[in-house]
Amino acid sequence: MTDTRTRLHAVLTDLADVVGGIRDDQWRARTPCSEFDVAALADHVVGWSTTFAAGYADPEGRAPGGPTEVGGDRADAIRDAADRMDEALAAGAAQRPLSLGGAAMPGEMALSMILWEYQVHGWDLATALGRPWSPDEAGLEESLAFAPMMLTDDYQGEGKPFAPRVPVADDASAMDRLVAVSGRDPRWS
Repeated sequence: MTDTRTRLHAVLTDLADVVGGIRDDQWRARTPCSEFDVAALADHVVGWSTTFAAGYADPEGRAPGGPTEVGGDRADAIRDAADRMDEALAAGAAQRPLSLGGAAMPGEMALSMILWEYQVHGWDLATALGRPWSPDEAGLEESLAFAPMMLTDDYQGEGKPFAPRVPVADDASAMDRLVAVSGRDPRWS
């Protein structure tokens, strides 16, 4: 759990830098996450990172039922969420369930899900903006082992939250394999 926690903090910190570098002319650009443009995806990652941080910081592990609306500087909001989550996780928050609305999942499982989500959404934003994105290789491999457990037929395919898997070469990079299993084309432009 310590490695996942450390990796998540690094991913969120890097994501804050990507979000902080969005130029005025880029907010309406398309992203590989087809349902979101840059502005909507930035709001999504800010809202959910803040929600997850609130849930882990809550003594009962209760998060708001949906993404938190955050005003102000998006990059600062992500950094704040990263720090709040890291502090709560260091104090053992992943040892209890994380409740989102009416649903709960084991805290460590939620942590793995959050790491995967922000590795992929970080790639979505960085790719849309023409920026580099290179999370820790061990963290990518961790998410490659985790993601298929979450991406069941109920969640992945046409008209579902995740697009169908994209075929890639067996020797593709871990980042390319992770975005492909998550329904994105690593060659997107």
